[in-house]
Amino acid sequence: MQIGPYTLRSVVTSRFALDGGAMFGVVPKTLWGKAVEVDELNRITMVTRTLLLESADRKILIDTGNGDKWTPRFQEMFKIDVAGYVLPESLQQIGIRVDQITDVICTHLHFDHVGGNTRILGDELVPSFPNATYWIQRENFALANRPNEKDRASYMSENWAVLQENGMLNILEGDREIFDGINLEIVHGHTRGQQLPVISDSATMLFYGGDLFPMKPHIPIPWIMAYDNEPLLSAAEKKRILPQLLDRDACIFFEHDPQTIACKLMATEKGIIGGENLTL
Repeated sequence: MQIGPYTLRSVVTSRFALDGGAMFGVVPKTLWGKAVEVDELNRITMVTRTLLLESADRKILIDTGNGDKWTPRFQEMFKIDVAGYVLPESLQQIGIRVDQITDVICTHLHFDHVGGNTRILGDELVPSFPNATYWIQRENFALANRPNEKDRASYMSENWAVLQENGMLNILEGDREIFDGINLEIVHGHTRGQQLPVISDSATMLFYGGDLFPMKPHIPIPWIMAYDNEPLLSAAEKKRILPQLLDRDACIFFEHDPQTIACKLMATEKGIIGGENLTL
């Protein structure tokens, strides 16, 4: 897909699993169980999917997935599978070296979104992309460093502390255009200060779903994760954003959906739902 100066490519960085009930909150399993694959432990199959944007002078990643530096117990708990998916190797397969990445936009600092920010080299924790600037919202960075009880297990400083020490973080505040044709939509329902990139030109718009729309089944307003800190705020954010995307005939990119990379939207009597599936 081409939007303005950017060529967009989807890169899967891991497969993993989370509890289905937690992923769909108050929606009963009789409904969500029809939409997703469920294992014997009630976990649903998911992916971490990075979006790569290439222009003449930039190579930008949006999020970096789980990474591969976890203990066997942690990997088993979340069924993390990185075999064949590790981001540096995946980029190398399409002709891109890690030192060519200029920017990493971190939607928020939960481990399944930024675990690939850093890696273990020998006995040392190092930046995965040594020449990149990593972009994060100040509100989310503050929360990540002093998480609440609900968020504590998801924020792990090994995914950003070495970046801060090396002066590689660029801390942002609020909605803004970060690069030509790339704007940030700030939402707070899932966790404070989640920044969702919107890539657009005069003809095409792509909205990066992050954890506001992690999978296609999460498009309807009531389908909200129990992981969200403020689910009613998530509902209000979806209610505000979805009509705007529909009006622009925009597509939504899904970071966690194993089946659907992106889709258009369609209006029905029951509200806005996912429409035509797209590939990048």
